This record gives sequence, structure tokens and C-alpha cells, in this order.
Amino acid sequence: MKNFFYVLQQLGRALMLPIAVLPIAGLLLRLGQPDLLGIPMLAAAGGAVFSNLGIIFAIGVAVGLARENHGAAGLASVVGYLVATRGAEILIAVPPEALADFTGQARELAAAAYRSHELAKLSVPAGIISGVLAGFLYNRYSDIRLPSYLSFFGGRRFVPIASGVAGLVVAAAFGYGFPVLERGMDALSHAVLGSESLGLFLYGTLNRVLIVTGLHHIINNVAWFLLGDYGGVTGDLNRFFAGDPSAGAFMSGFFPVMMFGLPGACLAMYHAAKPGRRLIVGGLLASMALTSFLTGVTEPIEFTFMFLAPVLYALHAVLTGLAMVLMDVLQVRLGFSFSAGLFDYVINFGQATRPWLLLPVGLAYFLVYYAAFRFFIRRFSLQTPGREADAPQDAPVVPESGRAGAMIAALGGAGNLVSVDACTTRLRLEVADQAAVDEAALQALGARGMVRPSATSLQVVLGPIADQVAGELRAALRSAAGSAASGLPARLLQALGGAGNVAALEPASTRILVTLRDGAGVDFAALGSLALRGIARPAPTSLHLIVGPEAAATCQGLRKLLDGAG
Repeated sequence: MKNFFYVLQQLGRALMLPIAVLPIAGLLLRLGQPDLLGIPMLAAAGGAVFSNLGIIFAIGVAVGLARENHGAAGLASVVGYLVATRGAEILIAVPPEALADFTGQARELAAAAYRSHELAKLSVPAGIISGVLAGFLYNRYSDIRLPSYLSFFGGRRFVPIASGVAGLVVAAAFGYGFPVLERGMDALSHAVLGSESLGLFLYGTLNRVLIVTGLHHIINNVAWFLLGDYGGVTGDLNRFFAGDPSAGAFMSGFFPVMMFGLPGACLAMYHAAKPGRRLIVGGLLASMALTSFLTGVTEPIEFTFMFLAPVLYALHAVLTGLAMVLMDVLQVRLGFSFSAGLFDYVINFGQATRPWLLLPVGLAYFLVYYAAFRFFIRRFSLQTPGREADAPQDAPVVPESGRAGAMIAALGGAGNLVSVDACTTRLRLEVADQAAVDEAALQALGARGMVRPSATSLQVVLGPIADQVAGELRAALRSAAGSAASGLPARLLQALGGAGNVAALEPASTRILVTLRDGAGVDFAALGSLALRGIARPAPTSLHLIVGPEAAATCQGLRKLLDGAG
């Protein structure tokens, strides 16, 4: 079960990469409309992204899931997606009534148009499936070794081939099974949309509850890209930008919470802070509140009370569900391309239905959140920011130039970091030892919360700067690896059990593939202390040392040491 949830969390993280392109698409699409700038070129540019979401999801999910986020997985996903969709398009049966008024070449064109139109409903699921397959195949076969006469097709070149073969299976499933899939999507849409208030309440509540696991991205993708049908366009978000007047129910309820409710919670936490701490926490809370109001990024706020006050977070989840229902009852239809902040509200105001009602509803939510948070914090003496019993009077200030080094140290050092990635607001890390992570130091560096989905996975909530910080960490790790490269081969050889324990070495992109004579002779503690990006052990006598760009040079240094020992 743990592995299942870990896989879902990885998928949720990967889904954020293609979703990240939606803000620019929505911006261009809206700015190009007659009620704004009226520039058809901009509208067409934005529409092009929405029309090709399937292939965008395929690439994004594959790269997000692939080891080292390698672009070869993205190429493989495109191959798989094209094979799957074009193959399925040929196999979809066209009902006779759709061709009744056509003959000759017109009949063939009508059949092709029908298949293309119907398959468009499954473009995002096909993209996600193709991306998952390509990511899995890359991780499994990117290091495959074929016989010498086929060696050209080995390694990463094998992955697009395997992805194409997998695409044929998907094509057959989609093509022959299209009637079943279509009925399934229709049944899901009717069940969720038909449940009206209950469905919206459950969606809004679960969306907040699942944030701690990262699985909220899964249900978001179902709601935003699959539910409903408007001229062949599916999903609440897609249909909203396609002009469907009934779309937006699964987005509207977020606006009162993100623009008004959580800023009200921040004001309550500020007023509840100890007088001597208000100046310190005021800037932090104001920054988080403004971020939520303008952009709809809420995780930094939510993680300040998610674990300290579960009762408050439960109330927050329920209020989100109620906001969904309330906005639907008031027939408010708002949409966003990124999140429910002021920027999206203003840009999409002209396409929304009764958008002005957000203001009174939002004011009410501001007061409800403020009053509830003030009451519960005082009543139960909750340790929200500024109320910690052992809180220092002055928070340490780390300059941005030294942030990466300080954070690597807090994370247990370079040797403790197996991989570094990020989504919208979180660092997503794989660490060798969770006990080596200094949580207090990370909080002093700006971390608003930490989640440990598994024994080696760590998520650090930083806010919108997460991706930037991840880039700084990777650059610092590469720099550390480069500066240590001169002495690394000797220390590696010693940790591997000496020259007599190494049977073969081979560089492979950012890795060194090591074949051992005795797997028990490896000192894994010593390996973990070196400046490596990660260690994989596909077999008892086989190790993959993830070194980075210096892998080839480090492998050459190891070989020189082996030659000298021989």
C-alpha cells in the first residue's frame, strides 16, 4: 500500500510540470479576446496550448517521472502518444448515422473528422498514460545493453522504441474499447455533476485534505480535464476557456478561500502572536497572505497550522467544500489557468458569470476565518507563528547567495541528497537518511513545513520560490562534486572495497556502472558521505553511482587507479 501511495505521489508531482504551462496559455487566450485586447493572434496562440494538452501532458509527465528528469523520456512519450492516438483513431468505429448524408470522398473525410472529434475527449488521459509508460520505460531500460550487432539501439535509444510498442497496446485498448471508455467517462461526468452540491462539497473538502499527501493533483486533473463535455472539450477548466457557460463550478469556490479566507487567517495569527514577536512574524504572514490573495498559492499558509492545529485545518477543508457549494448556489462561474488569485480573477472577469458576487462572499469568508482562527488559537493555546514557547527573539537572516549551502547542510550534507526536484511550492527530495535532516535549521531558512511520504522521501514547503531553490541546490551540488572530483576516485575505490573488488567499470551519461566481485565488500556509509548525486543497486554485485556531468572523468580516474593497482 505504501508503494501504491508513493507512486501516486510521484504522479501528482509529475502532473505539475504540464499544468505549469496553463497560466501563459490562459493569459494569451484571454488577452486575445474581443473584450480585452482583441488580438486574434494571441487568442490563437493560447488556444494552441489547450488544443494540444494531450501531448503536453505526455511530455511533462514522462520527464517528471524519469530518473534525472531526462529529456529522452519526453521524446519517448511523444512517440508513444502519437502511436497510441493515431492508431486508436483508425480503430474507432463510426456509427452509420454519422455518415448517412455523405458519399465518396466526403464520406471518408466525415469519418476521419468523427474519429478525431471523439478521440479528442481522451487526449489528456492518453497523454498521461503515454507519459507514465515512457517514464517507467526510461527508468527501467535506459541502461539496457543489447548484443553488439544491435548496440546502436541500446541505452536511451531503446526507450522510444519500447514506448512505441507500448503505444500500440494503448491504441488497441483505446480503439477497440472506445465505446466502453466513452460510456465510462459519461457515467463519471453524470455521477459527479449530477450529485451537484454533494459532489462539489466532497471535491472541495478532499482537495484540501489531500494536500498533505500531494494527491490533490490527481482529483484536480479529473475535475479540470475530464468531467463534462462541451463540443468535444472535456474538463471544467478546458470547458470554461472554451466558452461553456456551465463550466467553472470546480474552480469558483476556491476564490473566496484563497483571496479572502486564508489572508483572514493570517491576520488572526498575527493578532494572536505574542506582542514581542509580532514585528518578526508580521512580515512573514503578510507576505504569505499577499501571495495567496494575488496568486492563489496557499500551501505556505496551510503548513503553518496543518500539523499544529488539525482542528483548524479540518475547519479549513470543510469551509472550502462549503465555498464550492455556496458559489454554485449563487450561480457564480469563475475560472483560472493557474490558481484562484486576483490575477486570474481580473483577467477572466469578462468570461465569468456573476463574478461581482465574489466580493461579498469573500468578505464574509474573511470574517469567518479571522473569527474562527482567533477563537481556536486562544481557546486551545495553539503554537501558531509568534506563539512558540521557545521561539527566538530574532530570526537568523541568510543571504540568498549562501542559501543553497546552508540548506544543503540542514538537509544532512551533499552525501545525504540522492535527488532534488520541486513542484509549485515544495522541494521534493530523496534523502539517504531522514535522521540527518535538521528540521529546525530548515525552518530558520524559511521552510513552512515538511512531509515525509516514505522512508527516503522528503517534501519541504517553501512557497513559490521552491523551483528556484531546487535549481540553486542542484548547482551547488554540481559545484561541490566538481571541486571534490580530483580526490573522489580514490575515495570511491576505497568505499567500493578496493581495487580487488571492482570487476568492471563503465560510464553511462551521469552514472558510473560498477560490477563488483563481492557486494558485501562495499562500505555504503562511506559512499553516502561522498559528493554523489545518488546510488542505485540493481543487483547484489552491481552498483550505479550517480555522479553527474563529471561521471566520465571520475570513471577515467578510477580506471587509472585500477591500472596502477594491477
